[in-house]
Amino acid sequence: MGPKLCFFLVALSWVLTTLISLLHTLLMARLSFCADNVIPHFFCDMSTLLKLACSDIQINEMMIFILGGLVIIVPFLLIFASYARIVSSILKVPSARGMRKAFSTCGSHLSVVSLFYGTIIGLYLCPSASNSTVKETIMAVMYTVVTPMLNPFIYSLRNQDMKGALQRIFTKWTIQFSLRQ
Repeated sequence: MGPKLCFFLVALSWVLTTLISLLHTLLMARLSFCADNVIPHFFCDMSTLLKLACSDIQINEMMIFILGGLVIIVPFLLIFASYARIVSSILKVPSARGMRKAFSTCGSHLSVVSLFYGTIIGLYLCPSASNSTVKETIMAVMYTVVTPMLNPFIYSLRNQDMKGALQRIFTKWTIQFSLRQ
């Protein structure tokens, strides 16, 4: 990947997300909110705002579904397609140790990607009237807090020093827990 392609991809993602955010903001501005003015959430989430609206939200929901499908599903499918190619390449590796190491690295990344996209898909593309505010907040915490927090932790587990320190901490906790009982 050259610098021009890299710049193009970054600029494209910024422009597209800015335009999509602007569209959602303009669609949200046309709604009227007649009752509560307190958002029962830890950030101003579209699905939570739509629940507070007392005007017709069909256009907003349709745009969330259409644009969300493009912005969420397309990258998700591209990531999984690239992992299918990676897995097919790994299966050609002659050594079992090399295969295990490659699957270990890919598995951790794929689990974080699945957690991130799974919660977003569940929240925005499969909305349910039965979703409680608590359930939606937990799902939002998963993709806004937990996934970014897990990334450095998972990738640092590839480091032997980090593995040793983590093992010492868990051993200490296990000993302390067993002494208390």
